[in-house]
Amino acid sequence: MTNRSTATRRTVRRPGALLLAAALAAPLLAGCGSGGAAAGTELKAPTPATRPAVDPAQVAATAKATDSFGLDLLHALTARPEDAGRNLVVSPNGLATVLAMLLPGARGATAEELTKALHTDLDPKRYALATGALNRPVPTADGLTLRQSDEVWAQQGLAVSPDYLAAIAAAFGAGVHTTDFGKDPEGSRKAVNAAVEKATEGRIKDLFAPNAISASTRMVLTDALYLKAKWATAFKPAHTADRPFHKLDGSTPSVPLMSRTGEFRYAEGSGGIVGEPWQAVELPYAGGTVVMDLIVPAQGGFEAFAKGLDQPQLDRILGALAEQPVDLQLPRFHFDTSNELTSALRSLGVRTVFDGADLSGITKEPLAVSTVVQKATIEVDEEGTVAAAGSGVGMAAAAPAPQQQAQLHIDRPFLFLIRDTSGGRPLFLGQVTDPQAR
Repeated sequence: MTNRSTATRRTVRRPGALLLAAALAAPLLAGCGSGGAAAGTELKAPTPATRPAVDPAQVAATAKATDSFGLDLLHALTARPEDAGRNLVVSPNGLATVLAMLLPGARGATAEELTKALHTDLDPKRYALATGALNRPVPTADGLTLRQSDEVWAQQGLAVSPDYLAAIAAAFGAGVHTTDFGKDPEGSRKAVNAAVEKATEGRIKDLFAPNAISASTRMVLTDALYLKAKWATAFKPAHTADRPFHKLDGSTPSVPLMSRTGEFRYAEGSGGIVGEPWQAVELPYAGGTVVMDLIVPAQGGFEAFAKGLDQPQLDRILGALAEQPVDLQLPRFHFDTSNELTSALRSLGVRTVFDGADLSGITKEPLAVSTVVQKATIEVDEEGTVAAAGSGVGMAAAAPAPQQQAQLHIDRPFLFLIRDTSGGRPLFLGQVTDPQAR
């Protein structure tokens, strides 16, 4: 493998996309050997001048669908009482993207379950194209780096459908590596992980844990998402002070709370589907296209609010945000989340992809998804945010208040959402119940 990832890196400074020509895809995969199992071979083909046009309405609908999918995922991962109170960060966009890469190869019940879980009524190829269009770069800005890259790793000699390769190339510009999972699964695992680590500036290490890739693995799909963004207006470190934070268990440890007073998009309310009082504020990053939304239920209401939050309620909250003066306090936080998502996806109705899968649109060799993983990290401080996520799928043989100063001291558990307002992409979603936990 070359030192540079074969994936298109969707950055604020976009390199040219690598697209595979359908007519060349099958001979390349069947005929190119790897230069060692861990090294892989980069398969190159002519690059079309343009990516296919996508209906903007389909892109907007896909952004909404990804919001809904993200909330479903958040609920699935916090369904157990022992998980409801933990810090959590996931990337709805990252996971939806790797599933969108899988979907054009799915058939029958496997495709139906995936499309239902992803909240889309588009056919698989149109959904992949809409997701790829949604993921295209935000405008260049100082203080904002947003990169996303997708890769396909295939077993040397595997006869992958040219139609499938053409579909994911058109949608994502995804590069393809061949490697030898059968002879050196550990070397292949390290190569896949190294590519994700490089794409996330070292923030996501070991996406696939030992033994997650085995000698029976035939294909791996990955998405890597990296965000480094400065606040449009930074918090002053001198204004950060230790103050009580009210945890779910009733304890109130002192944690560093950043502090700033200024004009923010703010809302508060109660009732509706969730029925619990809440406050919300939006913090813009440099460049004006990426924001962090903080949603803070009233003291004692976090668990009921988080459990009941759905897409219509989220839309109402975000739609109510309006400029007004706010006295804001926000804890610094930094934590990582790692999830094997097979159980969560099963709970959302995605089942046959793991058992009795029909992935015949990828290859005639019977395949089933053996693992779905995601690692994510987020760090928020006075200067801004650094967040990253790696998502992977392994296949083996067979989500206006009055104009007076509001007060929002975030001294209790809260939810956060980082989104690209230019297209509606939900980049990161999570909850903070203990700012000091790592």
